[in-house]
Order: sequence, then structure tokens, then C-alpha cells
Amino acid sequence: MLAAAVALGVAELAAGITGPQGAPVTAVGEVAINLTPIPVKEFAIAHFGSHDKQALVAGIVMLLVVFAALVGILAVRRIAAGLAGLAAFAAVGAAAAVSRPTATAVDVVPTLAGVGAAAVILVVLARYAGAALPQSLEAAVSRALGAAFRLITARARQGTGPVTGRGSPDRRRFLIAAAGAAALAGAAGGLGDRLLGRFSVASSRAQVRLPAPAVAAPAVPAGAEFRISGLTPFFTPDSSFYRVDTDLILPQVAPQTWTLRIDGMVGRELEIDFADLLRMPLTETDITLVCVSNEVGGSYAGNARWLGAPLAGLLRRAGVRAGADQVLSTAADGMTISTPVAAIMDGRDALLAVGMNGQPLPVAHGFPARMVVPGLYGYVSATKWVTRLTLTTFARQRAYWTQRGYAAQAPIKTESRIDVPRPLAQLPAGRVAVAGVAWAPTRGIASVEVSVDGGPWHAARLAAADGIDTWRQWMWPWDATAGLHRLQVRATDRTGVTQPARRAPPFPDGASGWDSVVVTVT
Repeated sequence: MLAAAVALGVAELAAGITGPQGAPVTAVGEVAINLTPIPVKEFAIAHFGSHDKQALVAGIVMLLVVFAALVGILAVRRIAAGLAGLAAFAAVGAAAAVSRPTATAVDVVPTLAGVGAAAVILVVLARYAGAALPQSLEAAVSRALGAAFRLITARARQGTGPVTGRGSPDRRRFLIAAAGAAALAGAAGGLGDRLLGRFSVASSRAQVRLPAPAVAAPAVPAGAEFRISGLTPFFTPDSSFYRVDTDLILPQVAPQTWTLRIDGMVGRELEIDFADLLRMPLTETDITLVCVSNEVGGSYAGNARWLGAPLAGLLRRAGVRAGADQVLSTAADGMTISTPVAAIMDGRDALLAVGMNGQPLPVAHGFPARMVVPGLYGYVSATKWVTRLTLTTFARQRAYWTQRGYAAQAPIKTESRIDVPRPLAQLPAGRVAVAGVAWAPTRGIASVEVSVDGGPWHAARLAAADGIDTWRQWMWPWDATAGLHRLQVRATDRTGVTQPARRAPPFPDGASGWDSVVVTVT
């Protein structure tokens, strides 16, 4: 386990030099995300929420601890078996590092450096734990460590056979070596963390000054937000906006080096840089985004004011050829997302966004540029850290999530959610505000209704609408009576479609059903 800690610490240090994408735990974790079956992904998102990635890393580290302990047991009995275990660790880490779409040969360096250091520590610790070492190996280790490890190495023993007899444990030297290994792991890991800060684009983001929009968003109408405790605010703060992606380490894309390429079935290929993008006439608009993983009543929906260049204008500049029905967008991390060309060109405010809620995009939400297309779930529209738009067809190319069975066409379904009262709340009898949000981007919400204990539907009061692309707050005053009660909500959009009662899971094209909460009134 100490040798494994050294491996991770030295690998972190090497990653601080070569780049964060080579860190072995990160590399293995991202490969695990890509190989995880869809039901397991949905389970993790549903149960761990925004902490799903931390849960994955914790699981990988726990497995590593168990594996390291087994390797240590083998090493004390036979050093060759222990070194074979380290070799297996190196193979897994290196394979994971080079298997990702954006990988380079340099990405294997952190794993190899970490395993190399761990091999030395494993041999030294196994020797003082009483392991039998080949004489040549013991002599080589003694020479390599030299004066720096004089206190924890023994003199190479003389003998004629290729392997010494099983040694006797040397407790004092083992403890000294163990303390040195722990110090090395901590120092290397700490220095690696500091060096990794070099790759952050936080300072570059702080220097970005967004231009005033050529088309400003209308002021949010009075009455668009009810002042009810616990009710979701109309605009979602950046820090609270949901994040769902496959990255354990956020891509750090500097605006000075960012470019967007538009190619494929176009009249002429285009390439623009960030300065070009900021010089374009920008549009500001309010849009609610929803993740396809959002369960009924879930929190993977958010509303923000976005600033960006109209995507339709960019595609017109490139010239979309006849037959192209898909924009296959590619992100800096290798993620691919497919968006219907028709959804970008039909007049909705589809943007190549650079701003969110009046500030440059947060790194977690796609800085320096991302796609935002109203009315489509994020996995077919909201490419973060976007660097390429390829005009193609759905028949010819499939994106990351459609390769895994998700629907190619995924308009956001009409949905509503109860924010207050909270599930299993204890309420006093009397007037109670039942409130929440409802959304149907590109169609708008026409009405919301609430039912108590399966009884008749009651029309809720709607907050003022801020266009058809944003969610809408609603509230219903309930004269609550003592007992256990179940509240249900449903919404109807402006096309006359009412959300169905039957529950459907998020896979393959978004969840549906009525949200409900059970409360106790005393």
C-alpha cells in the first residue's frame, strides 16, 4: 500500500509536468465511465447526483488499496510476483491513458514514472519485511539508493547462488523505509498538485471582457418570480447550475489557443478564433437547459441568460450542402454530440455561447465556448468546450451517446416539478403554498394543475412568462387538512400537450410522468 501511494504521488508529480490528462486514476476513471453500461450510469447519476465522479474516484482508490495489499503480500513471499503485480498496474494505467480520444504518447509518462518509483520502494520494503531477493537485484538496489538511503539499506550480501535465503525481518529499518516512502508519496503528490495549477485557465477567463450584445435579451417581466421560500429561483446561479459530463478533470482550454472549425458537407470550411467570435454580433437570450438524465422531479435543469453568436449564421457562412441533416460537434475532450440541422436553422435562438448570466462561461460549463440550443436535451445540443462542427448525416455518423443507445432526436418533454413542500415534510394545517417550476422549451407553458390524493385537478397560478424557452414558476394555495397526503402536478404546453401520467425512465429519450410528494399535515 505504501508503494502504491508512492506510485500515485510520483504519477501526480509527473502529470504536473506533462499534463493532467495522464494521471492514472483520472485516466482509468474516464475509461471506466466510457465502458459503464447505461443502467449503471443512470443509477450513479440518480443516487450520487453531482457527486457521481467523486464516488467513482473513491471506488477506484478503494480497489487500488485492495490490489496494493495483495501485491504487498505476494512481494514478501516472492518479489517477482509483487513486481508482476506492479507491471499489471502499469499496463492498466498506460492502456487507459492512451485509449482516450485526445491521448498522446506523453500521457503514459506519469503511470510509468509512478510505477518505476513504486518498484524501488516495494523491493526495499519487501527486503526489510524478510523477503528473499535475487542477489543481483539486492545489490543493484543497494547501489541505486546509495548514500540517500544509507539508513534504510543493508550491505549487499555475498554468496554464490542466484537467490539468497529468506531474510529475517528488520523492523527498525522497515519502519524507517516506510516513513520515507510515506514522506515521498506526500511530497510528490503535493508538489504535483501545485504544478497542475499551471494548466488552469482561471486567470485567462478573468481577463475576458464580453462585448455588449447586438441583440439584447428583453427585461424579465414583472411577476416572473414568486417570493416563496424553497422555490427554485428564476435564474439559476452559475454555482448551482447542474453539471453532467464524462470528465473527471475539467478541460482547460485557453481562449488564446481556442479555434472552432466548421467542415464536412459545407460549401467552404471555416475556422474562427476567440477574438473573431467576440467581434461578431452577439445575441443575448434566456434559455432553460435540461439533461436527459433528469428523473421526474429531478434537479438536472437550469435557467440562465446566455450570450453568443447565432449558430444559424455561422452555418450559413459555411454553406450547408443539400442532404446534411446533422451537426456533429466535437469538444476539446473528444466528446461528440449530434444536433439536427433543422433545429439550428428553424429560427430558434441556437447559440455558440461565450457568456452565462453576464459573465464569461464558467470552466465547468464550457469556457471559452459551448453550444446552446433551446428545446433539445443537452446530449444532443449543449456541447461544452466545443472546437469543431462537422456537417454530416445521421445515417453516416453517430455521436457518443447515440452509439450507446440514446435516441438521435430528443426534444425536451413537457415537465413540471414540485419544489415546496419538500417530500415527507411535516406541515401545520391551514393554508400551504404548493409551488414549483414547469418547462417546455420552444413551446412554452400554458397551464399547471395540482391534485391532492388523486382527486380533481386544480389550476395553479402561473408566474409571468419570459418567452417560450424558459421555465415558468407556478404556485397553488392549498387548504391543508390533517393527515397523510399525496400531491401531484402536471403541466400543459402551448401546443396543447399535457405531460402523461405514466412514468418512463430517462433512457433513451428523457423521463416522463407526474411529479409527486407525500407530506404529513398535523
